Amino acid sequence: MSLEFIPTVWAARLLTALEKALIYGQANVCNRDYEGEIREAGNTVKIASIGDVSIGDYEKDTDIADPEVLTDDDQSLAIDQQKYFNFYVDSVDRAQQNVNVLDEAMRRSAWGLRAAADTYLAGVMEAAVAGDNKIGSLGTPKVPTKDDAYEYLVDLGVLLDEANVPIDGRFVVVPAWFHGLLLKDERFIKAGTRRSDAALANGEVGEAAGFSILKSNNVPNTSGAKYRIMAGHTIATAYVEQVVDLQTYKPEKRFGDAVKGLHVYGAKVVRPTALAMLIASKA
Repeated sequence: MSLEFIPTVWAARLLTALEKALIYGQANVCNRDYEGEIREAGNTVKIASIGDVSIGDYEKDTDIADPEVLTDDDQSLAIDQQKYFNFYVDSVDRAQQNVNVLDEAMRRSAWGLRAAADTYLAGVMEAAVAGDNKIGSLGTPKVPTKDDAYEYLVDLGVLLDEANVPIDGRFVVVPAWFHGLLLKDERFIKAGTRRSDAALANGEVGEAAGFSILKSNNVPNTSGAKYRIMAGHTIATAYVEQVVDLQTYKPEKRFGDAVKGLHVYGAKVVRPTALAMLIASKA
């Protein structure tokens, strides 16, 4: 018997699974302002902007200067990442299973796509952080302790303050070991935990030093050291994604059903100054 398969319904389920699992790609870390309609990999989103407007002194009964011509600029966000899955379930195996093999396979496919997209996003953000917005370096990473891990968060916040980054909506993504250091600091314990009935974002473990603290195992690092702990605001990074094709088919020489899907996405740091980074190693 053929699968009961509705492509639009399955596509929606897969995207939902991705959004629930993403850390770097969720709404309070990246923005989806330029997502629009994506039909295939290779599309490019043009993001337009204008330069600052000059402010002058006004003197009574004196002509003001001629109107300035505004300068424009644009950035290109390329949807250049393409990932797919393609799995097959034999009719005999499906008949002998007590669980829905196809449902589980779809969940596992979503997990794999999530890991790829999350790692990609972290790399894009890391590469765009301005040199002046970094604490520590790959040559001499900081080594936080339970006594000063919280203070490094404060320092990251100061860097964002100096760059005029909005206070509301700031985030920082930390590895598990850094979160463990925060849990040993009374300042985080008192201010970092939310009410148990609060709806937390995926991966969020509390608030501290003006940040929503998110924990992830995808924090970029070098062989378990030199972790690039990024802080910032959603205005910094634009992310677009789409499952552009999802279909079931019958392999010609097999008895069973196969499902394949194509996920395309891209990201662009449009405001690098709205990101800051701590490069740190474990003690």
